[in-house]
Amino acid sequence: MDNSRKFDTKVQYLKYKVLREVARLAWEGTLLENIMDIPQTIVPGTTPTMRCCVYKERAILGERVKLAMGGKIENKNVIEVIDIACDECPAAGYEVTDSCRGCLAHRCEEACKRGAISFDHNHVAHIDKSKCVECGQCAKVCPYSAIANRKRPCQVACKINAISINENKAAAIDSDKCISCGACVYQCPFGAISDKSYILNAIDIIKKSNNGENSKVFAIVAPAVYSQFSYAKVGQVVSGIKQLGFHTVVEVALGADIVAQAESLELVEKGFLTSSCCPAFVAFIEKNYPELLPHVSHNMSPMGALAKYIKEHTENAKVIFIGPCTAKKMEMKKEEVNSYVDCVLTFEELQALFDSKDINISELEEDVLDNASYFGRIFARSGGLSEAVVEALKEQGREDFELKAMTCDGIEECRKALILKSKGFLKENFIEGMACQGGCIGGAGVLTHGDRNKAKVDEYGKQAFEKKIMDAISVLNM
Repeated sequence: MDNSRKFDTKVQYLKYKVLREVARLAWEGTLLENIMDIPQTIVPGTTPTMRCCVYKERAILGERVKLAMGGKIENKNVIEVIDIACDECPAAGYEVTDSCRGCLAHRCEEACKRGAISFDHNHVAHIDKSKCVECGQCAKVCPYSAIANRKRPCQVACKINAISINENKAAAIDSDKCISCGACVYQCPFGAISDKSYILNAIDIIKKSNNGENSKVFAIVAPAVYSQFSYAKVGQVVSGIKQLGFHTVVEVALGADIVAQAESLELVEKGFLTSSCCPAFVAFIEKNYPELLPHVSHNMSPMGALAKYIKEHTENAKVIFIGPCTAKKMEMKKEEVNSYVDCVLTFEELQALFDSKDINISELEEDVLDNASYFGRIFARSGGLSEAVVEALKEQGREDFELKAMTCDGIEECRKALILKSKGFLKENFIEGMACQGGCIGGAGVLTHGDRNKAKVDEYGKQAFEKKIMDAISVLNM
């Protein structure tokens, strides 16, 4: 199979090829000896594939190799900018277009309080970027709509305004604002923004486990897996993961069942709650609405809840999360989580791991992945958590408590709900916050972003052996 067809874009495919080569050499134990050869392996010969010359292309690939190996240690954010790759986008900000007619009114000049607008001998307006503060008042008053706000794709993608353009005309990420959702990673057409990879950590954990270390490595897989690896079946993905050297595979949907049960109890007790399942949503509250933090559910995310259970019930267990989410890489670093989750991988990185060991999952026998209920599995899409909480209340005999949920599909809807709550205007008693459009199935670390099909998630949920939340989590109490 042509591996490029597994991804949406050539940028994703290039990222995958670097991850695959780094992983292949790491399995062999020859990474350090061959690290300088990786760019030339990917771009052999003298013909560039995506850049002006092969030398620049290889230089950028060298930076990608560093990200595949964990990125800059001093940068605590998991999202990084490759400066050398960020030079093709036009300058961002307000610009005067050819539509300027050189009118006599000069309303744009009057509206500008910074004196940033001047005129040439034809009365055509020009904007002095050193004075402009991007307020947009000139664009508002222009009768010809001749002043346009040219934002770069990464800035458009970032709905929390964490991206600016630095003095070198490269994107710069404000880590005090960034919630690590990865929206900019996917939207950058040059791949100049990427998430750090911990694929080497995962390989090291697996190799040590299989070479005499007394540990069992658990892969906990997000329910969004059903919308990925479309060329194979979920059972074949499970078989492939085990062939990589994992002891066993458990679906994070079981952790979602645990959370739905606990979160419903907490909601009844407190009367109002915001969800804690999406780490990007929680980070958004922490950085923008700290006064609402007491209302955030005290329960861990499904990843954290399941990893905690595994660590507490299996001696010498190692837990690696596999899913669609770049923000999970930041969540893993939290004090309350890092003792339970040893590593986080995306579906992109899982594909690279398969191919680094020449594992064609479409040729494998199907294994079983059946650890959760329908309601745990539908956490993968927007609205699934709220439906699970309703079910949990029903199963506990608390149908007297009416859930009034505001389901927020994307960070912009999350912002609206939080503003309403902070101003005292929110009528609902539960905010389900999902930073990515569609929910987890729209995460930045998926193979393909074109399939955010809610029906497919529900179909996967209906395949669960356990139909009730209590039936699923009862296994944990055996």
